[in-house]
Amino acid sequence: MKINFAEPALLIRPGNFIQENHYYHKVVNAQISPLVLFFLNMDIERIIERYCHLNPRVDSEGLTRLLTYRPNHIQWSGTDLFHVTTANGKRQMVVIETNSSPSGQKSMPLLFDQEEMGGYQRLIETSFLPLVKEKRVVSGHYAVIYDKNEMEASGYAAALAQITGEDVYLASFYDGDPNPSVRFVDEIMEVRDKDGHWFPIKAAIRYVTQTPWNRIPVKSKTLIYNPIIACLAGGRNKRMAAKAYDFYNGDLKNYGLKINTPETIKDVKLNEIPLWVDRFGGHAVIKNPYSNAGQGVYTITCKQELDYFMSLSHPYEDFIVQSLIGNYHWSTQGSDGLYYHVGMVPNKKKEIYVADLRFMIASTPSGYRPIAMYARRAEKPLTTNLDPLEDSWQILGTNLSIKMIDGWASETGRLKLVDQKDFNQLGLSLDSLIEGYIQSVLSTIAIDKLAAELVNTKKQLRRKLFMAINGDPILMNEIIT
Repeated sequence: MKINFAEPALLIRPGNFIQENHYYHKVVNAQISPLVLFFLNMDIERIIERYCHLNPRVDSEGLTRLLTYRPNHIQWSGTDLFHVTTANGKRQMVVIETNSSPSGQKSMPLLFDQEEMGGYQRLIETSFLPLVKEKRVVSGHYAVIYDKNEMEASGYAAALAQITGEDVYLASFYDGDPNPSVRFVDEIMEVRDKDGHWFPIKAAIRYVTQTPWNRIPVKSKTLIYNPIIACLAGGRNKRMAAKAYDFYNGDLKNYGLKINTPETIKDVKLNEIPLWVDRFGGHAVIKNPYSNAGQGVYTITCKQELDYFMSLSHPYEDFIVQSLIGNYHWSTQGSDGLYYHVGMVPNKKKEIYVADLRFMIASTPSGYRPIAMYARRAEKPLTTNLDPLEDSWQILGTNLSIKMIDGWASETGRLKLVDQKDFNQLGLSLDSLIEGYIQSVLSTIAIDKLAAELVNTKKQLRRKLFMAINGDPILMNEIIT
């Protein structure tokens, strides 16, 4: 997608949803996996019964309360999960990241052929519009704002127009745009059309992902789905997300539950990183805590990769360092033991690839529900013996997004659908999907609860508390008021 600065908001009228414009080509004719369809049609009671049967120490009543939780801030999310195991065969789904502007719809096969708007329609009808109905919103129009993933953003706009029968504005909102088509006046979002006229927005779906806090305020009279506090509390802030998981895991102990994550060291200064990498046995993952789409993530498996990272210039002062999940022979031996990738089913060349699972959930009147799923495999197969000259990111990195000079591109050749062709290659079971769903809900609730602590009764950011938890002055200076 090429960035076009200063472009006006487009008016999307009802009756303009065209499948080919909002789904990847390989998705349009894909048939969903029967197992995935079965999972998506399971009711909460059956999911809880199955999970508690396999995890008898889990409090079923407590799990019921969590799966019917109603959030205040983060209404939808996309959780990236790794399927990992130990040498003793203990498998689990591990949360790598929780995203507050998640992709997924354009990669999700239709559940039923006659429902051409698929997950776009499910999210809008079961989550977005019920939220609008229960909140007091200002007068104005609907809008979808974005800074990447135009295919999906425009899909939401077309579906929203079709479902409501109202015109919807689709507006780009790029970081660094000198004349954007989105602004805030007296805490109300406005968008500019091709004639230069500005229109108030009552409710907007936000797909603004790149440092969105530097142009969207925390407090807004326009209903924003999701609000910026969801990003600052962990949806676009890996540092805060790690702390949110730690805080909430203390509560989850009472239910016999836990958010599974790699071992994470937070608030690490640049000059401390070699010490922590050495503490992890030379195998680690270093992350810029505010990056996304696979940017600012570095897998370290040898001295050359660490030296390369240390030679780079970095926009922020603090980092997080995590244990590395790789092959059994070169994963981090952490406090909870050694976990390594289960990986995909071996291909005809006996190659096993790393893959993740993106799990999108959305809040409904009855709790968080799964909306879409897809998987992504790494570029090169997992090896038993790692060559020091090999780029470990090509073996372990699964993100498809590539940042170009003039926008974003996507390596869709590594996209794996949850359809009849691809899903069986992933090696996931029904119980893997159930655990992935529960892990996604728990991690999202953790961020929502921290978000609630970070705003006061006037819906403004509690800046002193935020700085105490996330003491990065560079980030604080980026947050607009």
